[in-house]
Amino acid sequence: MSMAALVLGVSVTDHPLRQQFMKWQCRVRQLAMRDNHGRPDDAISPAVMLAGEDAAMGHIITVMNKSPGYSLTAELQHISRKTHDPAQRREQAMQFLSATYYQKQHEFSDILTATFMAHSQGAAKLHKAKSCTLVFEAYAQRYDLQCNVWRLAAHNPLYQATMAHNQLFNPAIAPDTIILGFEPDWQASSAART
Repeated sequence: MSMAALVLGVSVTDHPLRQQFMKWQCRVRQLAMRDNHGRPDDAISPAVMLAGEDAAMGHIITVMNKSPGYSLTAELQHISRKTHDPAQRREQAMQFLSATYYQKQHEFSDILTATFMAHSQGAAKLHKAKSCTLVFEAYAQRYDLQCNVWRLAAHNPLYQATMAHNQLFNPAIAPDTIILGFEPDWQASSAART
């Protein structure tokens, strides 16, 4: 991970594909919250391809986190702590995330994250490979993102934001959950209408 990405939680680039993808992701995540009760669809759950492999490893659910300068991690944690009732927690999370959370794409890190169980062979394989392609295909749009893969430490702001987000929907998430970060190489990535 570049030093700027490691410290700031966002890669420093103004590549047009980055702008297009981030805008699309904000829109599809807003739709998922408002129209699909927060359930992830193909626009949020890309296929994971490793170099030299013909078939996808599978699909992962990605989280798009606010950059540290716009972080709302404390607010997400507060929602989790307010109630032990999973239904109330989910309802409050849905209200919070479907309102204005995804309105401004410039507030988000382009480093996507995903959670894995502590002894996940898939996470180990991805971490060892150090790179992969995330293939998002939904709403007549396809993005092939060439990504560097990083295992995030617990003190990383994107790790903390991802845990806070996931605790809203899965209160039993294990404290030893592995979180991988996927940092796109925008020059090597592509987009197409389908």
